[in-house]
Amino acid sequence: MTPRVSVVVPVYNEGAEVVRHLERILREVLLPAEILIVHDMPEDTTVPHVQALADKDPRVRTVLNTYGRGPANAIRFGIDAARAPVAVVTMADGCDDPRQIDDLARLVDRGVVVAAASRYMPGGQQVGGPRFKRLASRWAGKTLRTFARAGTRDATNSFKAYDTAFVREVGIESNTGFEIGIELTAKATRLRRPVAEIPTIWLDRQLGESHFDVGRFLPSYLRWYFFAFGPRLSADRLATRWAARRPALSATPAARSKEDTPA
Repeated sequence: MTPRVSVVVPVYNEGAEVVRHLERILREVLLPAEILIVHDMPEDTTVPHVQALADKDPRVRTVLNTYGRGPANAIRFGIDAARAPVAVVTMADGCDDPRQIDDLARLVDRGVVVAAASRYMPGGQQVGGPRFKRLASRWAGKTLRTFARAGTRDATNSFKAYDTAFVREVGIESNTGFEIGIELTAKATRLRRPVAEIPTIWLDRQLGESHFDVGRFLPSYLRWYFFAFGPRLSADRLATRWAARRPALSATPAARSKEDTPA
């Protein structure tokens, strides 16, 4: 069965703790789906636990990222490897609500190119997390929606659904942290493509430790924040920009899957 949604989950040494969250995804996602667990190295401690789950459920695939280490490269690789017309990015730490994956995918199916799970719209909530990060992301989302007409109050949240054709058209230039969410929202805004949101309740991670470094990733977030305020761009101009910046890729994503990833 061809999946209608590809769920991209970047992981980094999550160990056995990831299983509980993945089982929740498998239980809550009702659309035909594939769950891509993207890891940077064969020896990642997540792999054997996911492989055991994949042996029981064919929707699960472990995917070895060959674009370079880090969450941005893992997400980019996962979307490139996706077989569905919609890709939903969610974290492996249990912060995101998997019940909303279907709703986000359906928004894209209806015509939006980015569907955001928003912590800051009515009905949304953020429970826990660093205070500075929470205030900064709320301020960024509010100003982008008010002044750049970004279409969501939560441009920085990673929990989003994307039209995979749109992503492949505009490209992903981020290669460090988790700024892909704001990058693709900013590009959709500049192209005047539709962006929508639904409320979500984000819970601070209960599994493992966060790898988010505000000081390290802030410059990349600011770059895409200011990019969103520019004049309207044509698809051709953005495609030219992407082609000029596209890094050389060392492997074809489809060549890496459950079958060739060491357990």
